[in-house]
Amino acid sequence: MASKRICIVGGVAGGASCAARLRRLDEQAEIILFEKGPFVSFANCGLPYYVGDVIRREENLLVATPDLFRQRFRIEVRLFSEVVGIDRDRRRIRVQDHQTGRNYTETYDALVLSPGAFPVRPPIPGLDLPGVFFVRTIPDSREIRRMIEENRAQRAVVIGGGYIGLEMTENLARRGLDVALVEMQHQLMPLCDPEMVWPLYLVLQEKGVVVRLGAQVDAIEGGVDGQLRVRLRSQDELAAHLVIVAVGVRPEVRLAQEAGLALGPLGGIRVNEKMQTSDPSIWAVGDAVEVFHVVTGQPSLVPLAGPANRQGRLAADAICGRNVRFRGVQGTAVVGVFDQVLAMTGLSEKMLKSLGLWNEPYRCEKIYLHPGHHAGYYPGAETMAMKLIFSKIDGKILGLQVVGKKGAVRRTDVIAMAMQKGGTVFDLEEAELCYAPQFGSAKDPVNLAGMIAANVLRGDVEVVHAEDMDQPPQDVLILDVREPFEYRRGHIPHAVHMPLGTIRERMAELPKDREIWAYCYVGQRSYLAARALRQYGYRAKNLSGGYRTYTLWRQAARPSQEKP
Repeated sequence: MASKRICIVGGVAGGASCAARLRRLDEQAEIILFEKGPFVSFANCGLPYYVGDVIRREENLLVATPDLFRQRFRIEVRLFSEVVGIDRDRRRIRVQDHQTGRNYTETYDALVLSPGAFPVRPPIPGLDLPGVFFVRTIPDSREIRRMIEENRAQRAVVIGGGYIGLEMTENLARRGLDVALVEMQHQLMPLCDPEMVWPLYLVLQEKGVVVRLGAQVDAIEGGVDGQLRVRLRSQDELAAHLVIVAVGVRPEVRLAQEAGLALGPLGGIRVNEKMQTSDPSIWAVGDAVEVFHVVTGQPSLVPLAGPANRQGRLAADAICGRNVRFRGVQGTAVVGVFDQVLAMTGLSEKMLKSLGLWNEPYRCEKIYLHPGHHAGYYPGAETMAMKLIFSKIDGKILGLQVVGKKGAVRRTDVIAMAMQKGGTVFDLEEAELCYAPQFGSAKDPVNLAGMIAANVLRGDVEVVHAEDMDQPPQDVLILDVREPFEYRRGHIPHAVHMPLGTIRERMAELPKDREIWAYCYVGQRSYLAARALRQYGYRAKNLSGGYRTYTLWRQAARPSQEKP
C-alpha cells in the first residue's frame, strides 16, 4: 500500500495523540505536525499549578518535545508554523513560518485539524492593559509567575468562576496574594447545580478569598500607582496588580470556516462518528469540534483533554482504515479548590431543565445522600455530598455531582463508566466494589446511591426536595424526626418534632388526612420513619438528603451579593 502524507494542524492534546497513534499504525506514513506556538504536546491543564509553584519546573509541563517526536516516532514537528489556509481541491495547506516570515505550501493525503479553542474576550474595556492575562499557554503562565516573583504582585482579581478561574484563584492564594474572584452568574461553576457548588464558595471564603457572585465587570483601568482597577457595575472597585480573565472558551474554527467546511449548530466543526468533517479527506478533533452528547443525543461542545485525546486516537484509526466510531461525550470532569473536590458526569438538573429535558422525554428524578468516603468506624472518614439524577421511566443514570474532601473522584468514575454502558440505578445497587474499612464501606456510596434511587422507582418511598420545603402546601405536615438537641440547633419552619425512636408510640398524634413530609439530618432516619408510617396507612414522604441538603440549598439560593 502506498504511504500516506498526513498533515496535522495543532500539536496539543488531540493533534499530538493523533500523530503518535498514526505512527504506531502506519510505519511508512509521512507525518508532519504544525504548531503555531513555541511548544508541542504541553499540559495546559497544569498551567494554574505552574503559576502556583506546585509544578516548579516549566519543562515538567512538556509531555513531549519535537526531538522526542522525531527520535521515537519519526514525526516531523514544525513549531512557530501556523497553517493559514486550506486548498481542498488540490489537497494543499498554506503555512506561515513565524520565525523566518516565509510562506509556503504543503500537500496532504489526509489532514487533521486540532486547532483547539480560544479564550472568550468579554466586551470589557482594558483587556489589553499590561497585567491582564488569559491563561492558555506556557508563555502566559510564565509571565504571570514573573509578575509575582519579580514585580512582587500582591493583589489579584480573577474574572470567571469556572474550572480555570477556580484553579487560578486557589494557586494565586496559595502564593500569598490577596485574591478576589468575580463571577457574573449567581454561583460558581455555572453549569453545575448551585447547592452542589456551595461548599467551594465556603472554602474560598474560609481561605480569605473575596468572592463576588452576580457581579459584572464594566471596565479594567490603569492606575497612577501601577495598579489596575477592576470596576464593577455596582460602582465598586477592586485593586489588583494582575487580572486573570477566565470566562470560558470558544472553538477555533476560522481555518475550517474559510475552507468551507461545515459547522454545527453550536459553532464548532461538524464531524461524523469517525471524526471526519464534511470533506472526506479532512478530520477534526478536540475543543474545536461538536460531538454527540450521550445523555441528550444532541451536538455538544465539551472542551476537555480526555475526549480530545480519545478523538485524536480514533481519527488516526479511521485514517488508517479501521472501522471505528466515537461514542460521544458525557462531560466527566473534576475541579479541586483547596481541600474540596467537585466531580461530575452527565448533566446537572440545571442543564437538563434549560434544555427542556427534565420532564420529557426522561421524566427525571433526583436523590441526595451524604455518605462517608470510607467506613465511619475507621479513623478519618470524610463526608461527601452526592446528587444522582435518573429517569423515572427505566432508572437510566443521567447525571451525577459529588463534592467533598475525599472520595468524590472514585465514585464519579465508577458511575461514569456505568453511564457509558447504558447503566441504571439498579446496576449501581448491585455493583461489586472494593471494600476494606480504610477504602470504602460494605455498602459503598455508589451502592447507596443506587439503593436510594431504586427505592424511589419501586415505590418504597416518595421523595420531596429542599425547594419543596420553601413553600409547602398548606395541608402538608412537616415532621422532624431528629433528636431534641439537633432540633434546637435549627429546623425547618413550622416542623413538628417527633424523634424517630418515639414514632411508633406517638403515631396516633399524626393526621392520616394530610401528607407528612419527614426529614432528619441526611435522610436515613426519616426514610425509616416514612417506611413505618406508610405501612400504617399514612401518606408519608421523605426529604431527600435531609436537613443538610436543605441547608446547602437555602444558602446557595439566598440573594446574591450584587445585582447584575
